[in-house]
Order: sequence, then structure tokens, then C-alpha cells
Amino acid sequence: MMIKRREAIERIALVLGGTLSAQLTAGLMGQVLYPGAGIEISAEQRALLADVAEVIIPETDTPGAKAAGVEQFVIRVIRDCYPWEEQKAFYAGLSRLDAEGKSLNGKGFVSLDPVTKADVLTQAMKSDKPFFSLMKQLTIAGYFISEIGATKALQYLPIPGRFEGDVPLQADQKVWAL
Repeated sequence: MMIKRREAIERIALVLGGTLSAQLTAGLMGQVLYPGAGIEISAEQRALLADVAEVIIPETDTPGAKAAGVEQFVIRVIRDCYPWEEQKAFYAGLSRLDAEGKSLNGKGFVSLDPVTKADVLTQAMKSDKPFFSLMKQLTIAGYFISEIGATKALQYLPIPGRFEGDVPLQADQKVWAL
């Protein structure tokens, strides 16, 4: 049985819940582990982050990562929860991704068509696993804690009723936001 990409991402998000890094957990809770100046990023880097996140969680029948503002979450968590060296490594990975797009297609990542963006990101998944893994974790976490992710991609019940530990889901029903 084939599952849709969006459904696979929702399942991955649930699985990641038990394996989140200390930095990501602190970021989800709004904590600051490394106060002080972080790496300043340009508008171009912000746009690049938004586009990379959009390739990871594209717009389908629900809004994608760009609409959810995932890049803002990524920037804040990297700045507040990762040490300076890891911040530099993350943004170096982002620069390598953009350079890969330029070397293969003569254009930066933001200017590429969606299919080529996916191809470049697939290549990065193989050649730069540490960057891609962190980017994917931050994108998924940022998306599903956003209002869009929690209310459009997941089922959201702001005031839960009684506890029901085993509830069958309908075939087309969304997973519940926690």
C-alpha cells in the first residue's frame, strides 16, 4: 500500500517525538541554551531556508512549510540552542546546498524549478547527511508546532474531552496534534 508523502511526514513527526535532541527539545520549549550573539543571516539565506523547508514539506492540500513560517523557527532554534561552531556548520551546509544548485544548473537554489530543487536536496541528503538531517528535524518540528501544521495538517482539539487511549481512525482522518 502506497502512502502519500504528507502522511509519511506526519508519521515521521510522531516517531521523532521520542528521539529529539536536547537542543531541539529546548527550542520547542522556547528556551535559550546559548545566550549572546548568534550568526547573523541575510535575507537571501532566510529565503533559501524557506525554500529548502518547502521542498521538505511542500504545499499540497494543506499549506507547506513556507506558509507556516518554518524558516523563522529554524533561525531561532539554531541561534538560541546550538553552540557557535554548530551554527557555523549548519549555515555552511546551507551555503553548500546553494552552491550545488549553482554548479549543476547555473542558478542558486531559490531560482530552481521544484523538480530540480528536489533533486539537489536528494543529492544533499547523500553528500551532506549532518546538515540534511538537522534541517529535516527542524523543518518537521517547526511545521507541526506552527498554527498551520497543528490545525491544517493535524487534527486539533483545543480543549480535549475525556481520555480515550485507543480510538480507531477513519481512512481519511488526520492524525491528532498533541
